[in-house]
Amino acid sequence: MEYFVGLERALDLARRVSLEHKVEMVSLDRAHGRFLATDLSSLVDDPPFDNSSMDGFAVREEDVKEIPCNLEIVGVSKAMATEEQIMVGVGQAARVMTGAIIPKGADAIIMVEKTKTSEDESTVELFELAKKGWIRKKGENLREGQVALTGGTRLSPHHLGLAATMGHPLLPLHRRLIISIIPTGDELKQPGEELVQGEIYESNSFGLAGLVKQLDCLPLRRETCADSLDALRKALDSAADESDVILTSGGVSMGEWDLVRRLMEEEGDIHFWRVKIRPGSPPLFGTWKGTPLFGLPGNPVSSHVVFRMLVKPWLLAQMGVEPPYENVIPVVLLEDIKAAEKCHTLRRINVEKSDEGLVASLKTHQGSGNLHSMVAANALTFLPPGSTAKAGEVIDVIML
Repeated sequence: MEYFVGLERALDLARRVSLEHKVEMVSLDRAHGRFLATDLSSLVDDPPFDNSSMDGFAVREEDVKEIPCNLEIVGVSKAMATEEQIMVGVGQAARVMTGAIIPKGADAIIMVEKTKTSEDESTVELFELAKKGWIRKKGENLREGQVALTGGTRLSPHHLGLAATMGHPLLPLHRRLIISIIPTGDELKQPGEELVQGEIYESNSFGLAGLVKQLDCLPLRRETCADSLDALRKALDSAADESDVILTSGGVSMGEWDLVRRLMEEEGDIHFWRVKIRPGSPPLFGTWKGTPLFGLPGNPVSSHVVFRMLVKPWLLAQMGVEPPYENVIPVVLLEDIKAAEKCHTLRRINVEKSDEGLVASLKTHQGSGNLHSMVAANALTFLPPGSTAKAGEVIDVIML
């Protein structure tokens, strides 16, 4: 076990433990927000044939050197046309609809707004020079066999539309990971229950479940575990049987009743304990009977911060996602901020637009038990150990 490691070292140690790669085929209708497991190649050319980008007339460019001019209409090319393809010869034109196949012989389009047909619709008068750019060429977007979506991509609406364009009814996706969340502590009660002296409402499992869902994983919130080695052992055994990853909340610090840390030391396999970040320095990572386990601090802000800085990148890496894992932007500080001497400091900070650009300031009490500070803020600082950022300086912040 390594003790009190830097953030990068903690991530490196965690990455040495990986989960079995499991893939499932999922329909397009059910794939939104999921992670693609493998690269996806197009099954067709896109577009599959030369077609018109607008309603108009398909012509030969050399027939429209001067305007106005008149051409003979020889047919209509419609989207989904099944008849034999039209041929456009010298002095001829064919009506063409948006998306329709370009008739043979034609190499340019004139939009319908720049034309006038005769009463018997046998000829068309053109008032604009022909434009080849209004023909969408076969395969100009994608070629058959071309990789257009890479493994690890989280599928948004435009990704799904592209997958459909490529001809895929089913997509190979990472199976959703099941994450057990075990809050610990005799003092914890469920919201809505009556509190007595010394008790508080359990909140971490609800926040962590939301963070898990944001990563397209399945949270399994378990009952609060009492401060008992036997109870904790049973809870961890059950979680190891039913889930891919275990998150515990509380019980990882240095006190006599920090039982997660104690049980993991005696019966589990700890890879590191304590990390040089603040808030959130007490976490541990290891395995319980082969199942990866992150022991998160009990303070609500600390549990959220540790999840974002340690658990989130590890989970995303399991699904083939490449870093960066956070939206980091530069902002101008409105006040001095001092970092902890030995730790990266992640203070809750509020970023706003101003005439000078994006500015940021501390607006709430920074205690690790003040979850409201996470709601009132919209970003986290990421200050190196021992540094002091002065008002007016530009620093990078992690947007929440």
